[in-house]
Amino acid sequence: MPVTPWGLGKFPPDSAMHKELLEKTDPIIGAGGCDPFLGKLVKTETITEGDITTTLIETPKGELVRRRQKTDITSATIEFPLKGPEDVEKLLSIPYEPPDINADAFHQEREEIGGQALVSAAFGGNPVCVPASWFSPEEFCIQWIEHPDVIVQLVSVAAERQRYAAEELCKAGVDAFRMVGGEYVSVQLGPSAVGPLLKDFDTEIIAIIHRYGGVVFYHNHGPIMRYLADYVELGFDVLDPLEAPPWGDADLARAKEIIDGRFTILGNLDDMEVLGKYSEDEVKAMARANLEAYGIEGHILGGTTSGTFTEHAARNFIALVEVAEEFGGNL
Repeated sequence: MPVTPWGLGKFPPDSAMHKELLEKTDPIIGAGGCDPFLGKLVKTETITEGDITTTLIETPKGELVRRRQKTDITSATIEFPLKGPEDVEKLLSIPYEPPDINADAFHQEREEIGGQALVSAAFGGNPVCVPASWFSPEEFCIQWIEHPDVIVQLVSVAAERQRYAAEELCKAGVDAFRMVGGEYVSVQLGPSAVGPLLKDFDTEIIAIIHRYGGVVFYHNHGPIMRYLADYVELGFDVLDPLEAPPWGDADLARAKEIIDGRFTILGNLDDMEVLGKYSEDEVKAMARANLEAYGIEGHILGGTTSGTFTEHAARNFIALVEVAEEFGGNL
């Protein structure tokens, strides 16, 4: 069975660890893809003053503003461009022409990796990522309560543009996709939003990819158990990361009953908090417990797909291969 880190951490391509991960595990690497939402005609201006970068987005109905602040460690948005329904009108008034879409980066990465990893592309996350990342987290929730039609309108426009991008990438030979964003619904909005914001849109994009023979890896952090029965209906091929407590609520034995072989699971062992800190023996014991609970069929051993793991975690990924071989040998 596969042991799959998402990405190869931050190790240089010429490092021994990079080479060992490729040789001993089955990584998935993201490359290529696009974010088609704004298109080619949008006009923006970027101003950086100290540690704050301001992006001004020109629209026929007035300017939108996004501000990001950078520290020595990270960066974050401190002002979001959408504050209410009137700003959605501004955003959707921008003339639209799809971006040029090609799969050159995807094919280049696949050629360079030489079959030692699965290469996947993305198209800006699933449609709900647009309102969820253009509003602040608090305002996104408030707007869903007070103006759900506005949120659905934004998701609908995003879905139309992403369907186009997904099909163009498929036509260009991309056959594996990562679809992120489900957690904006499951963590922030709750079960009532699954139908109007995920089922009504994600399923169509996934169906397009399947028509071309592609596969979809669906990424959804946080508590997941109450959503699994609904998620089965979305039609994706692999769900990650099914986090264990305290980060999530995954009960793998119960999850197996709900999923009933209709998609594969990937993950559970947190990249940083488990694989990055626990001893090899502890990690292997946790992996054995997961395999005893779920079995090996439709199960990819992995982390929480952050892609930002340490050398300690990389060593533990490699140690998981022994567990996979141990269970595989017991078939």
